[in-house]
Amino acid sequence: MTFHEFATLQRRPEELSPALQALWLDGQGDWDGAHDLAQTGGGREGAWVHAYLHRKEGDDCNAAYWYSRAGRPAATGDLRAEWEEIVRALLKAG
Repeated sequence: MTFHEFATLQRRPEELSPALQALWLDGQGDWDGAHDLAQTGGGREGAWVHAYLHRKEGDDCNAAYWYSRAGRPAATGDLRAEWEEIVRALLKAG
């Protein structure tokens, strides 16, 4: 699946990983649903999405913890750019 296909999906992509589903929900404006799903995703992918969501929420301390769990440096740039970066990386990882 391409980034454009993902970004324009009309329904939740249940065939994809929980981390990607969480990003899709966040893209639809459902932060709570995305957070719930990211918590169940587990692994580094789920931790990365979880970190992004807490950064978006404004909880930088919690985000820093989750970036650490994901093995990634804490992001500081544009949130939309980070969302796209994560989606592209997880789609590529497949």
